[in-house]
Amino acid sequence: MHGKIKLSGALFAVAIVIYVGNVLGILFTVILNSLSKGWYSGLLPKFLTGEWYQYVSADHDIPNLLMVTFTVAIVDVLLSLLIAFPAAYALARNEFRGKGLLLSLFMLPMIVPPMAYGIPLAMLCYKFHLAARITGVILVNLVPIVPFMILVLMPFIEQVGTNLESAAKMLGASRLTIFRKILIPLTLPGMLTAGILSLVKAISMFDLTYLVAGGKSQTIVVALYADAYAAGARPPQSVDALAVIYFLIAMVSLVVALKFVSPTQMVFKLK
Repeated sequence: MHGKIKLSGALFAVAIVIYVGNVLGILFTVILNSLSKGWYSGLLPKFLTGEWYQYVSADHDIPNLLMVTFTVAIVDVLLSLLIAFPAAYALARNEFRGKGLLLSLFMLPMIVPPMAYGIPLAMLCYKFHLAARITGVILVNLVPIVPFMILVLMPFIEQVGTNLESAAKMLGASRLTIFRKILIPLTLPGMLTAGILSLVKAISMFDLTYLVAGGKSQTIVVALYADAYAAGARPPQSVDALAVIYFLIAMVSLVVALKFVSPTQMVFKLK
């Protein structure tokens, strides 16, 4: 018995080492290539340089890319919170026929490939002249973020007992007062969890953004894809340099998120 446990533990440790080594190897190669010059053979490049980052800065308006990326992400989070919190409250406080089906429908944007519903959404954006604008990018990204936020918020609202609201009503508190003095303070950790996780999700969202973005409404992940696959020749080192910039942004966002949010807090409760 102990031999089997030791063997399974050893296999697990080997698998983890192989996985981590593979990820770090790919990451190290991309970072090294973004700093290299004349790396055609050998284990390490002949020269290290920062000129590819200067090339990317000259080829792209990096401040505009960052501004659009964070504008889209922050506005999506705020709008989603305004929509998702009342919806999550209504679903958490009421039992009705078909509630389970409705919650399952909320999961569809996270299960169905984004292109399946992204192309019709993009057609609507082009029809109403919202494509190639930040407004269109924000609207299409609301589709997966709002249900995601509803499912994150529901368990936090369900943890707040209805007795507190009933007692406040008996003491003459209005609905607005109950919402402002009781519900918001008690569900603030949930709102923070949903907001930060949605922010990280919005920054890394590509498919829907790619379908409607263009010109000055490109996010950094769309610009990265365009550099890698669009027509024309670009040095692969410059593509890797932009990939490193995007990776750093995503990692900083993730570290900030994990600073405030534990992954175990994200619990979906379906009845």
